[in-house]
Amino acid sequence: MNEPFKESSGESTQNTNKEVSKSQQLATGVPQGSVLGPLLFSIYMTSLGSVIQKHGFSYHCYADDTQLYFSFQPDDPTVVARISACLSDISSWMNDHHLQLNLTKTELLVVPANPSFHHNFSIQLGSSTITPSRTARNLGVVMDHQLSFTDHIATTTRSCRFALFNIRKIRPFLSEQSTQLLVQALVLSRLDYCNALLAGLPACTIKPLQLIQNAAARVVFNEPKTAHVTPLLIRLHWLPVAARIKFKVLMLAYKTTTGTAPTYLNSLVQSYAPSRSLRSASERRLVLPSQRGSKSLSRTFSWTAPSWWNDLPISIRTAESLLIFKKHLKTHLFRLHLTN
Repeated sequence: MNEPFKESSGESTQNTNKEVSKSQQLATGVPQGSVLGPLLFSIYMTSLGSVIQKHGFSYHCYADDTQLYFSFQPDDPTVVARISACLSDISSWMNDHHLQLNLTKTELLVVPANPSFHHNFSIQLGSSTITPSRTARNLGVVMDHQLSFTDHIATTTRSCRFALFNIRKIRPFLSEQSTQLLVQALVLSRLDYCNALLAGLPACTIKPLQLIQNAAARVVFNEPKTAHVTPLLIRLHWLPVAARIKFKVLMLAYKTTTGTAPTYLNSLVQSYAPSRSLRSASERRLVLPSQRGSKSLSRTFSWTAPSWWNDLPISIRTAESLLIFKKHLKTHLFRLHLTN
């Protein structure tokens, strides 16, 4: 019984050796999994930017994912033609550079200024048809066409609930400190990821995230579901979800006032500079733009950041470093949301 197996094994080895002998040495590229891969690929894709900008689009590139975005009037009849022409040129550029545009993974998300307005256009490229999607994933964030982030919150809640379920099963074998570290790594990190996008949302929308944090605190101390959670959050020194969102936005605001934030954030806010000598000139305030009757602007970074920033005590706004600012800001929000 073993003899045929040995013979087939040897034959397989000979075939493998023949295939290896036919392989060729590559003069370009990096090993799979190399940290240089994304960087070199981004350099290789640099010339694609001029193709995109030629059509009046802005873009972001992350490894092999490219995001195009632009604004247009609702009654603009050239939108479909512009997008089709841009995608066609991108496809041609990729063919010339030994790449291929994957139309099956191409998503179109239209965010109307008026939520009641719907776009029904479709884009035809070759044999593929691209229609507007209700949601699209962007670096792990699920963005919907109304920017309500309800789908993102539901997805985050689902993943955190699954992690808590697994931690709860092994909780009898863990110490309190080990459980806290595990919860912070698997649950709180997901609650904090890109949470600045949730600024300005109503409390009822972010309530599912707060319920997850409450459940996480009870798991750490092995408390029942009916246990009051505020004392637990105080013992853990965890800010509530609403305060964590405000903390992230204010930290970005501090970076804009000190010039350490990215350029696109610096362009969204403006430091307050009075026309004459006033005491407020040294208080490091930000200009609060006028909403002009539009409620949608109340959720933008250019409005929430200056509004929350100007409400901070002067001692926090004028902190000498980011480390000192974060320490004083957390203490301020902790007293404001938990101890008052």
